[in-house]
Amino acid sequence: MAAHLTLAEANSIVDAAIAKARELNILVSVTVCDDQGHLIALNRMDGALSESDRFSVGKAIASAATGLPSGQIEGMVSHPSAEIAVAEGMPVYRVRGGLPIFRGGQVAGGCGVDGAPSHEQDEECARAGVASLSA
Repeated sequence: MAAHLTLAEANSIVDAAIAKARELNILVSVTVCDDQGHLIALNRMDGALSESDRFSVGKAIASAATGLPSGQIEGMVSHPSAEIAVAEGMPVYRVRGGLPIFRGGQVAGGCGVDGAPSHEQDEECARAGVASLSA
């Protein structure tokens, strides 16, 4: 079983992703979830579209459920955490902007970013957030 992400770690990931967004001069929402798809942290930058919250959640859950970047997922996501999330009304999105968070070779969670003009920029912010864990 993967080590759990702490709230402090999740907030650090969110802060690093938002710092990258500021560097890119874009407005985003950032979500961090655990390996079961449960939310740990969610922040939306001032001025970011309100819909970006749901998309960032969906990308984080998709990556946590599969261990893949959300843009590399093909077909249906068949995993208990994704099924629970969908049952609870959370989306699962298979577009760029979500990355899995690994710890000890196991998926510990996911980071999802949405709101940038391109999904590539969303993923760049997520990458900066996830990278902050090992920094």
